[in-house]
Amino acid sequence: MDTWLLVTIIAVGAVAVVIKRLMGEPLNARDLFAPPLVLTGLGIWALTEVKGLTGTDLGWVIVGSVLGIGLGAVRGATIQVYPKEGILYQRYTGKTFLVIIGSLAVMAAFGFLAVHMGMQAEARPINLSIGVGFLGEALVVGARGLSTGVPFAPEKPRFERPRI
Repeated sequence: MDTWLLVTIIAVGAVAVVIKRLMGEPLNARDLFAPPLVLTGLGIWALTEVKGLTGTDLGWVIVGSVLGIGLGAVRGATIQVYPKEGILYQRYTGKTFLVIIGSLAVMAAFGFLAVHMGMQAEARPINLSIGVGFLGEALVVGARGLSTGVPFAPEKPRFERPRI
């Protein structure tokens, strides 16, 4: 798949998640954890496809991933988690967007530094960066949700085949 097409698909998906969370949405475990785990898995798979991956590359990837999880956790701490209609909801706040902007700046500076210190640019998959950030956010939001004692939202119904 063309790199720009993949980046565009991931960016559109991330923007859609942010818009839904800005408006407030029911908080269910699958929607909270599945996207970050899938993106992180795809990012790890993309790393296996990099030709000539070095220990230096992996070192920068690991440090960048830890930084991304940490920044995601900070973002998760700014998200409003609240009960509504007997289930949990989540909503991004103004502070969340300040953290997003700060995180983008920190990660851009980190990426610039990593490449100038010997990391291959190809060893920085965008889906891994987005995935670990959302994973850090999910871990904090999930823990905060559990601490409320209010149930998570039920899973959305799957498409059912009509019975004949």
